[in-house]
Amino acid sequence: MKKETVRTNIRTRKALLSEQEKIDAARAVFALLEQTPAFMMADRILVYHSLPDELSTLEFLDKWHTRKHFFLPRVNGVNLDILPYDRTRLHLGAFQIEEPDGDEITPVDSIEMIIVPGVAYDHNGRRVGRGKGFYDRLLATSHAVKIGVSYDFQLIDEIETEEHDIPVDIVITDRKVCYPRRR
Repeated sequence: MKKETVRTNIRTRKALLSEQEKIDAARAVFALLEQTPAFMMADRILVYHSLPDELSTLEFLDKWHTRKHFFLPRVNGVNLDILPYDRTRLHLGAFQIEEPDGDEITPVDSIEMIIVPGVAYDHNGRRVGRGKGFYDRLLATSHAVKIGVSYDFQLIDEIETEEHDIPVDIVITDRKVCYPRRR
């Protein structure tokens, strides 16, 4: 399926969700994530700070921030910088996303897991993002375990991709953990 069609379909489906459905789905997704060996073994985790139409990461960050080392991305031109997460040092940054303050930029190769936001995923781990390529550029330079999180309806049969699109290693929905077929 073409990326723009996927974006339109998913945006429409998300608009139908109630606030309670959003809360329940986020809790279910992150409960499944917490049970994966990848999460149990990882200490240095890059996570996104959620937008209103994304699975909320706030409860997850609050629960684990004293036991894991979390990092958040910050837009820097066309790339993402990685900075330590400190909930007292955030500002509204690019695209109205909460971003970390400071200058303690962390190299991507020190990150063990990346929790990747996405509009949709397919069963091969291919991902449709918002279209700016920030995560594809970051993921292309990382050896971390890449985990896509989504509502179950965001996991679709097949997504058309381009050469620069970077797949994820695991997709977790509110109903299941999907280990993509090896390409």
